[in-house]
Amino acid sequence: MTAKMVSKFLFIPVSSAEGIGEYMRSMIIADEVKRVWPTADIKFILSKQAPYAAQCHYPVELLEDTPTKQVKAVNQIMSDFRPDIVLFDASGRKSQLAHAHKMGAKVIFLSQHRRKRNRGMKIGRALVTDCHWVVQPEFVIGPISWLDRLKLKLIKKPEPLNIGPVFTPPDNDTQSRLLAQYQLTRNEFVLFNAGSGGHKINGQLAADIFAKAAQDCFVESGIVSVMVFGPNYPKKLPNAAGVIWISQLDNKQFINLLAAAKAAVLGGGDTLLQAITLHKTILAVPISKDQSDRIAACASRLLVMTCAGKSTEIQAAVAMLIKKVKDKSGQALQCSTTELNGLVVAMREMKNVYDHLGDKSCG
Repeated sequence: MTAKMVSKFLFIPVSSAEGIGEYMRSMIIADEVKRVWPTADIKFILSKQAPYAAQCHYPVELLEDTPTKQVKAVNQIMSDFRPDIVLFDASGRKSQLAHAHKMGAKVIFLSQHRRKRNRGMKIGRALVTDCHWVVQPEFVIGPISWLDRLKLKLIKKPEPLNIGPVFTPPDNDTQSRLLAQYQLTRNEFVLFNAGSGGHKINGQLAADIFAKAAQDCFVESGIVSVMVFGPNYPKKLPNAAGVIWISQLDNKQFINLLAAAKAAVLGGGDTLLQAITLHKTILAVPISKDQSDRIAACASRLLVMTCAGKSTEIQAAVAMLIKKVKDKSGQALQCSTTELNGLVVAMREMKNVYDHLGDKSCG
């Protein structure tokens, strides 16, 4: 990016009372944009229904619903803000992408599973999209079809780029402060997290199921459990010996605790792939309908253990997980991957976007 002007970035992630992955990913990228280019003018568009909307430390335009459903409102905000780059994280209708494109903004679309990726490759959307990033490794989501590859070639648009999971890298200073704050010892605790805290499994909050598993884990193994509930968790936190109860952490804090953990019990969202990249021993439990295939792909490569989202099954699987890490056979679950932190790839591509503002595409 050159110093020729103050550049405007507009982040439009899916936002709701349930999930948080898209928002967290957008925040991570926005923070890195601000670190690299301090004069950047950054704005978010979020739903009022998302509990975390009030915590965003960038200027925010709040909508009555998720941005995808607020076409006119989003388009008006874009017209008023006049962004140089718009990032739609798993959000946006074709008309919204087209509006950003028509204004001359670079349009970046992020997809996190096959259905979203296919939507992003539809001709009408692809024609107004400059970059399409897939936040999954290819072994999870699979390659695009020969027909999609041909179609994109004919309309002279790049294929989706698999950037992998996006997260803030761990650092020793942050990790040491967190371990001291919660009186933890590196590699001597198990981390539990069921995503944002708002997901439900058969009508029960997944966070409550995970919290019960955290308690059982300590009682049976004597290893300290750390349960992170997430910003969408609607209840008062419990209190029990042997378990550290944490309301919420930002991504930098979470990643540093995850990196220090002996093992982790996680949902199948972004944190799962982040944990794999950090080579952690993991029990993955699907807490939403789009996670089962992702977890199965990881399990087939011996990257994770997995079980269904029932308290009894999680309890048994956690016992197996603890046995593996105690006798070190958990090394079988730590197969290395060649995936980079997606933040590194995203910022490399972001620089390419800015260096080619006059071009028709990037990637």
